[in-house]
Amino acid sequence: MYNLNIVLAEPQIPQNTGNISRTCAVTGAKLHLIKPFGFEITDKQLKRAGLDYWDKLDITYYENYEDFFNRNNGPYFYFTTKGKHVHSDVNYPDNAYIIFGREDKGLPEELLYNNEENCIRIPMRNNLRSLNLSNSVAIAAYEILRQWNYPDLSTEGQLTKYKW
Repeated sequence: MYNLNIVLAEPQIPQNTGNISRTCAVTGAKLHLIKPFGFEITDKQLKRAGLDYWDKLDITYYENYEDFFNRNNGPYFYFTTKGKHVHSDVNYPDNAYIIFGREDKGLPEELLYNNEENCIRIPMRNNLRSLNLSNSVAIAAYEILRQWNYPDLSTEGQLTKYKW
């Protein structure tokens, strides 16, 4: 059994957090949310994006970065447009924490500077700012799950009207 931890540091857009919560629910990943948020957890936009899945989440809230790091042991992987390592070139161990920053600022540069070897980038064109946060989380999560051979996930579907 593998455990994947998805960490959102100071998320600002409720729809992104809702979409990410849905990704966590369908993959079995644990969701970690570091305050302050740019919305209330009761926000209807957040609930709409993750509506049918909110009660399926394993979710933990933290007051700040210090609280998060005091309560968890890593290993940590910091997803950033400033990263030097391509996400698909990294081997992720069990209980990995993949950490994503605010939509408008990303992760603090001091944190990145102090963890250079674990700063991860999803390749994209240089002249554009970044991918949407919820898309980045899904790309990262599914690369890790692929490396782990999709533990506890169904890899085959069925038609509703016909049989294969």
